[in-house]
Amino acid sequence: MSYLVLAYPDLKEEDFALIQECRREKDSLYFDVVRPHFSFIFAVHDIAEDLFITEVTEKAKDCSQIKFVIRCATISKDGLEDSFHVFLIPDKGHSDIIKLHDRLYSGLLKDNLRLDIDYLPHMAIGNSTDRFQARQWADEWNQKDLTIRGTISKLSIVKYKNNVVTLIKEIELLPLNPLKETS
Repeated sequence: MSYLVLAYPDLKEEDFALIQECRREKDSLYFDVVRPHFSFIFAVHDIAEDLFITEVTEKAKDCSQIKFVIRCATISKDGLEDSFHVFLIPDKGHSDIIKLHDRLYSGLLKDNLRLDIDYLPHMAIGNSTDRFQARQWADEWNQKDLTIRGTISKLSIVKYKNNVVTLIKEIELLPLNPLKETS
């Protein structure tokens, strides 16, 4: 069993459907396990549930919603297995996602931060053990010249056990400052 922090983004219905259609065909590992999401804290096994919840809640209490725009897909080599993932990477919102990720990993969770791999904000849409297949899927997505806009308005603290994701707590992020939205 492990604990994670995910963000299920607010998306237009047609964008959500497009992502899910792609995942249904190309994400055999996680399509039936979890909805499209950004991962903020990856699997933590060595902290008690109550401490994990308290830490994440405290770190996120003054954080604002994050608007993002996605215009491309890319591939990434899995850090643990011999496979390749196809990721949707945000153009806008990229740095805000990284800053929130880093904030959550400070304090109690700092020893759980993997420094051997880069944190790349993403929503996974596919995976394959064949790197050329993964590359082809990313190229196909990018040829569509899509723009997906969304908002991360809350964080979900979840438990992952036996290939099942269970929601423990949702943390609402603060509404965006209208002045920051335009900058």
